[in-house]
Amino acid sequence: MTKYTLKAEKRTIFGKKINRLRKSGIIPSNLFGKNLESQAIQVNSKDFERVYKQAGETGIIYIQVEGESKERPTLVSGIAFNPINANRLHIDFHQVNLKEKVTAHVPVEITGESELVKSGAAALITSLDEIEVEALPTDIPEKIVFDISGLKEIGDHLKVSNAQVSPDVEITTDPEVTVVSLSEPEKEEVLPTPEEAAEEAATVTGEAAPAEAGEAKPEANKE
Repeated sequence: MTKYTLKAEKRTIFGKKINRLRKSGIIPSNLFGKNLESQAIQVNSKDFERVYKQAGETGIIYIQVEGESKERPTLVSGIAFNPINANRLHIDFHQVNLKEKVTAHVPVEITGESELVKSGAAALITSLDEIEVEALPTDIPEKIVFDISGLKEIGDHLKVSNAQVSPDVEITTDPEVTVVSLSEPEKEEVLPTPEEAAEEAATVTGEAAPAEAGEAKPEANKE
């Protein structure tokens, strides 16, 4: 199993001054855990991106805090983003006991191919992006895969109960929740032509549609 490690420094900058850290490529973070006092730390943005790309939210990241001899096994429990440029503003690292079970959210991955979807006769609807599980930190799966090749008709679906996981992993999400399903494809809206739109508007207002060029207009009744 690949071991993911990340160096961290103790953070002494707080409040509005934190923006200076972010501009210098540092992400302010917090390290917390059971029976542990929350600790303010900071990590290098590029180092974190490299590690997180491989570990994700389900892989153990061993934090090496400056001045400490032991690495801390953690899971990324939360990331705050800048809504404008999507840069990471803050990270929460949850320190875990490798011998105690934890709750984690595992991404759903859809594989296979449905002939109905391929032909355009059905639309694939994904209703769930992640599934909650309980397991030892080292047993948390990287992803939970659902194969849609067995979906043959409109209405066919896969539920959480169809998930295949190790016996060491307990799924805590409601087993009856639908993960993916086949539905009727959306029909494209046919827009009326300008002539049809004019006729419809005339019908609604009670006015006659304007005469085409060259068409004689009816004369007004003379008394």
